[in-house]
Amino acid sequence: MSSLLAATPTPEAPPHTGGLLLLMDGTAGLLTVAALGIVLLLVLIIKVRLQPFVALLAVSIAVGLSAGLSVTELFGTVQRSTSVSMIESGMGGILGHVAIIIGLGTMLGAILEVSGGAEALSARLLNLFGEKRAPLAMGLTGLIFGIPVFFDVGIFVLAPIVYAAAKRSGKSILLYCMPLLAGLSMTHAFLPPHPGPVAAAGLFKVDLGWVILMGIIVGIPAVLAAWAYAAWIGKRLFVPVPQDMVEAADEAKAAVAAERAARRAAVGGPTDGATTTTTTGKSTVPTQSTGSGTGAGSGSVAVAEGPSGAPAEQPPSLSTVFLIIGTPLLLILAATFSSIALDPSTFRSVIEFFGHPFVALTIALLMAYYLLGIRRGWSRKSLETVSTASLKPVGNILLVVGAGGVFGAVLKGSGIADALADTFNDVGLPIIVLAWLISVVLRVAQGSATVAIVTTAGIVVPLVEGQDLSQAHLALIIMAISAGSIFASHVNDGGFWIVAKYFGISERDTLKSWTVLETVLSVAGFAVAALLSIFI
Repeated sequence: MSSLLAATPTPEAPPHTGGLLLLMDGTAGLLTVAALGIVLLLVLIIKVRLQPFVALLAVSIAVGLSAGLSVTELFGTVQRSTSVSMIESGMGGILGHVAIIIGLGTMLGAILEVSGGAEALSARLLNLFGEKRAPLAMGLTGLIFGIPVFFDVGIFVLAPIVYAAAKRSGKSILLYCMPLLAGLSMTHAFLPPHPGPVAAAGLFKVDLGWVILMGIIVGIPAVLAAWAYAAWIGKRLFVPVPQDMVEAADEAKAAVAAERAARRAAVGGPTDGATTTTTTGKSTVPTQSTGSGTGAGSGSVAVAEGPSGAPAEQPPSLSTVFLIIGTPLLLILAATFSSIALDPSTFRSVIEFFGHPFVALTIALLMAYYLLGIRRGWSRKSLETVSTASLKPVGNILLVVGAGGVFGAVLKGSGIADALADTFNDVGLPIIVLAWLISVVLRVAQGSATVAIVTTAGIVVPLVEGQDLSQAHLALIIMAISAGSIFASHVNDGGFWIVAKYFGISERDTLKSWTVLETVLSVAGFAVAALLSIFI
């Protein structure tokens, strides 16, 4: 009897019929719920000015209830049971992968920033390329330093170098800041450990090695196209160097130099080196912030003390900066390709261990602690202070990413994802084109690249399930989403105002330069990803 009962198939759960589906059932009802949910999300963010995390969470709950999900399905029960809360599973499923990577990457970027690594890198590149190729040096600086630090932090740290180059040449500041911004924006959109591509990789369950590889392959042609536009607009639109920013930078340098002189005098050392310029990264470890960056502290200047109490003088070498930035990327890529090229073995297991993103980023962070901190005279307390301060602005990012995971879980659990998949398949657009278009619409409508990525990923992930797509192809879809998330930055994007105010560009000229630059970067990146998807 028991065997007969065991053999009896478990009846499938009835389709959801509550909420708005009482008025309009089936696929039409589910699509209506999805459309209303996206409209509500945009209204809450754009008109009501609700914080994106709260807006995503509220819309997820509203969509779930409208699609007929029960309270138990959404929130679970007070007592422990087999019922799994969609909100908890959606939030935990994505943050379990993303939070560690973003946290480690943020601390790594803060150490590189505060140690003067950015200034050392840009100064060496400027000397290497010379005055005529200074815009290219600025672009490479943004491209390299943008890997471990967030977009706005890169602007705050590197802007004084742009001021100096433009002031020295007498040319438009656009000629120097636009290549830098293109490099920073490309890495922010396409490469881990930045939150957008990391969050998408977690939602699509794609190895970060593939995301890094495709990010490089897609991003390099895109940034070259953006650099070409930057050179064109920089010669046709003259914008002078903002004098208030130059004066503020000079005052900060003078204050730091005076502090160095006082410290040297206190320990009985020579004071002639106190007036050394800080544009090469010497002696100081500044953290420039307007409150929205991810550097160590807000509006403060931290000076790394040596054993004698004097500031560390030597800037980090270019090879050291490259070593710290390149190590985690190479380790992750090696682990990714070892799973393809090598048979299961102890050697492969070792490679995969050191190439796991958690381990690779931890190794890079420890290298930065020693090479940029302890070896150059930092105290352990200074390292702890910089690391802890850098994590303060990360909370908002993680909550938005987690709420995006909740939204995706609700779309899937309610059946809306399946309805969307069937509808889009009938339209006939390739998934990669659809992914870019959805991301573009969300980006232009509400401004946040992170919100555009996590929301689009939540919509697109169910569309690719069951299609047996390779990791490489899924990574290209992520690139398309990331490309769409930076399309046409305008007045509803915080980055638009940071660029305009920090470089003294009028709103009209910012639209002509920065907005178009972002559009070129987005379209070029998508074009490369779409072309590669035909062959991969």
